[in-house]
Amino acid sequence: MADVLRIDNLSAGYGHATVLRGVTIAIEAQSTVAIVGPNGAGKSTLLKVISGLVRPMAGEVRFRDEDMARWSSDRVVASGIVHVPEGRQVFPGLSVAENLWLGGYSHPERRQEILEDVLTLFPRLRERLSQAADSLSGGEQQMLAIGRGLMAAPAVLMLDEPTLGLAPVIIDQMTEALMALRARSNLSLIVVEQNLQLTRALCDRAHILVDGRIAASGATEELVGSDVMKIYLG
Repeated sequence: MADVLRIDNLSAGYGHATVLRGVTIAIEAQSTVAIVGPNGAGKSTLLKVISGLVRPMAGEVRFRDEDMARWSSDRVVASGIVHVPEGRQVFPGLSVAENLWLGGYSHPERRQEILEDVLTLFPRLRERLSQAADSLSGGEQQMLAIGRGLMAAPAVLMLDEPTLGLAPVIIDQMTEALMALRARSNLSLIVVEQNLQLTRALCDRAHILVDGRIAASGATEELVGSDVMKIYLG
């Protein structure tokens, strides 16, 4: 299947500090890809570059073979790439319904249809539509953050540490929801995740990022049990 997103020889960072060094990754359409590695490896920075929040120092990022170098973050979202950052970022003073509705601003004609799909995926949100977002549990806020991202009808959905800080039972529910999403949609998923159980269950391929460079790439099942994974993630 053709690549929906391609990163070629990418270097990026903050100020004079280089975080990513010569990263090359291809994301096929309708694939699910894990980015794993130790803390400080540059995983979140990679997602920020794709999102248009951090500019490349060198190399390029192409979406559907179009160079994204001059794209604003708004254009990235409107074109079909959505980033759900680490930390369950929701609008605390708004209701669950209002949070979700805001996520669909780029597809107003389809918002109700997409909302129904999101509530089917995360039925707990349906029960809490009128509640304030800051009254939700951590797991429910993570569901809301992902649901709001899905409201934009993305071609590529990027999740940064979606299970971080969640209880095991909520992680299991999140894994089931993401597997259902993968089965019923045509989007590509990029998941930054330290939970290898979720990575193994969800992702076709994995890339191990260490000190800003790709240390290994391959089928997730092969990499999870490999020596290189044990060296870098224990």
